[in-house]
Amino acid sequence: MLAAERKIKIIEYVRKHNVASVAQLSQDFGVHEATIRRDLSEIEKEGRLRRTHGGVVLVEGVSSEPSFTVRASERVEEKIRIAERAAEMIEEGDNIILDSGTTTLQIAKALVNKSNLTIVTNDINIAAELRDCKDIKVIVTGGILYPESYMLNGLFTDNALKTLHVSKAFIAIPAFHPKRGLTHFDDRLVSSKRSMIEAATETIVVTDHTKLGGVSLHMVAPIDQIKTLITGKEASETQIRQFVESGVAVYTV
Repeated sequence: MLAAERKIKIIEYVRKHNVASVAQLSQDFGVHEATIRRDLSEIEKEGRLRRTHGGVVLVEGVSSEPSFTVRASERVEEKIRIAERAAEMIEEGDNIILDSGTTTLQIAKALVNKSNLTIVTNDINIAAELRDCKDIKVIVTGGILYPESYMLNGLFTDNALKTLHVSKAFIAIPAFHPKRGLTHFDDRLVSSKRSMIEAATETIVVTDHTKLGGVSLHMVAPIDQIKTLITGKEASETQIRQFVESGVAVYTV
């Protein structure tokens, strides 16, 4: 079993049993305890589990995320696959929204050879990526600049989004649950994401598999407002089935 697959199954095991010991996981997965400890250390860094003395417990809540620089260097291959699938959904003549995020930045990179598009974004990184694309119109929302991520947010952002209508919005999120929908730990970022969803005919969530199943404090959108999810093939069958049962079309890449 590959390490990535084993880590997913460890999370599933802990979700089912709420707690697990290193010794039990070592026995069930047939690997050395040192291997399990290394897996748990990596999973803990992703915020999915919390290590205890001799074991691990599930972390359901998502209260923070790594810096933009760290996120941009994590799971890059998976994010590129997600972006390429998202780009396939974008047709000539489309008006779309690209939310701020490291996965949506990869979508922008996948669109540089497309033509006759209008892209609305609150992300300076995305706008810069598309600056030389003569056949793509870029609309930057304006707003307060977050220097760490080059994201724009706030009243000006919301007001701009409320004047627009697009065919598709590609939303990045730190927590997406098959029952509780889209949630975020930062209340300041909720309003703009809601405005993006309201402006779009179709909302497509683009996120790597580590964000699936998480729940944060602030509601962004209930599950019935989300039509499509694009995530990595690293997502477990259980995770995918739960979203499908909630009415979400899931594409794994």
